[in-house]
Amino acid sequence: MGFETCGPNEAMVVSGCLYGKPRMVCGGRIYFFSCFQQIQRISLNTMTLIISSPMVYTAKGVPISVTGVAQVKVQGQNQEMLASACQQFLGKSEKDIMHIAHETLEGHQRAIMGNMTVEEIYMDRKKFSQHVFEVASSDLVNMGIAVVSYTLKDIQDAEGYLKSLGKARICQVHRDARIGEAEAQRDSGIRQSQAEEQHMKARFTNDTEIAQAQRDFELMKANFDIEVNSKKAQSELAYDLQAAKTKQKIMDEKMQIKVVERSQQIAVQEQEILRREKELEGQVHRPADAEKYRLEKIAEATRNKVVMEAEAEAEAIKLKGEAEAFAIEAKAKAEAEQMAKKADAWKEYKEAAMVDMVLDTLPKVVAEVAAPLAQTKLITMVSGGDAEIGAAKVTGEVVSIVGQLSTVVESMTGMNLAQTVKVAKK
Repeated sequence: MGFETCGPNEAMVVSGCLYGKPRMVCGGRIYFFSCFQQIQRISLNTMTLIISSPMVYTAKGVPISVTGVAQVKVQGQNQEMLASACQQFLGKSEKDIMHIAHETLEGHQRAIMGNMTVEEIYMDRKKFSQHVFEVASSDLVNMGIAVVSYTLKDIQDAEGYLKSLGKARICQVHRDARIGEAEAQRDSGIRQSQAEEQHMKARFTNDTEIAQAQRDFELMKANFDIEVNSKKAQSELAYDLQAAKTKQKIMDEKMQIKVVERSQQIAVQEQEILRREKELEGQVHRPADAEKYRLEKIAEATRNKVVMEAEAEAEAIKLKGEAEAFAIEAKAKAEAEQMAKKADAWKEYKEAAMVDMVLDTLPKVVAEVAAPLAQTKLITMVSGGDAEIGAAKVTGEVVSIVGQLSTVVESMTGMNLAQTVKVAKK
C-alpha cells in the first residue's frame, strides 16, 4: 500500500480491485493497494509532427509536395477524451502515439490537397491549414488527441508550376508596380501642379496685396510730400522775397552813394579842367606847350573815363529818374566845352603841337622796336667782309629802324620832321 504521484505533464490510470472502472488522475496523487491494483501512466506532453506529403496530385492534376507542422497532445483535462486516449494508447510509448497521429494528419493533408488547386493552396495557405486542422481534429479527438495547431510550412513543385505562377505573379506585380508608380507619379504631378498653382495664387495674392499696400503708401507719401514741399516752397519764396527786398534796398543805397561819389568826381574833374586851362593860358614857351599837351591828354583820358563812368551811371540814372539824367547832361556839356578848347589849342599851335606829339611818342615806338630783342635768348648773326658784328650790329639795326621813322611820319602826316624841328629851334 502507499501513495503514487504524477506531474502535470502526465496522467495515472489506476485499475483493479475496489474500482468498478479505472480511475484517472492528472497531475496529482492517489492511494492504492499494490497487491490488488495496477497503475499505468500516459504522457500529456505536446508533440511536434512534421507532416510531409510528397508528389500529391491536386484537383487539376498538378503534382506538388507539401510540408506541414502540427502540434498535438493527449487531452488530459477532458475525462472522456482522456478515457479514449487511454483505450487507444495506454501501454504504448510516446513515439507510437506520434506515429499514429502523424499518419492520420498526413492522410487528411493528402485528401485536402487533392480537393484544392495549386493556386488555392499557394495563394491561400491559411485556408488550407484551416481545412487540415478541422478535418484532422474531428478524427483525432475520437482518439483522445487534440490538435493544438497546424501550419503549412512549405510547398514544392518539381515541374516548375509554382515558378511559372510566381513569374506570372511577378510580372503582374511588376506591371501593377509600374502602373502604380505611373499613377503615383501622375497623382504626384497633379498634386504638385495643384500645389504649385495654389502656391502661385498665394504668391500673386500676396504680391498684389504688397503692391496695393506699396501703392497706398506711395500715394500717401506723395500727398504728404506735396503738402510739405508746398509749405517749404512758400517758406522759401517768402524768404527769397524778403531777401530780394532787402538786397534791393541795399543796392538802392549803394547806387545813391555811387551817384554822390560820381557827382563829386565830376565836380573835381571840372575844377581840374579849369585849373589845367588856366595853366595853359599862362604858358607860352615850349615847356608850357608840352605841359598843355600833356594836360590835354590827361583831360582826354579823363573825358574817356568820365564817359565810361557816365555810361555806368546811365543805368543808375534810369532807375533813379530825371535827376541823375540832369547831372549827366551837365557833364556832357562840360566835356563839349573842353573839347572845343582843345580844338582851339590845336588850331593855335598846329605843327608845334604835332611835333610835340611825335616827340612824345618816339620813345614808345623805340621801346616797341626793341621789345622783341628783350625777349630773345639767343641771336645767331652772319656777317661777311668788313661789316659790323656782335652788339654793334644789333645796335646799328635798331638805330637804322628808328632813323626811318621820320620818313614814316612824313608819309602819314605830310610833315618833314627834321625841317619842322629846325624851324621850331629858330
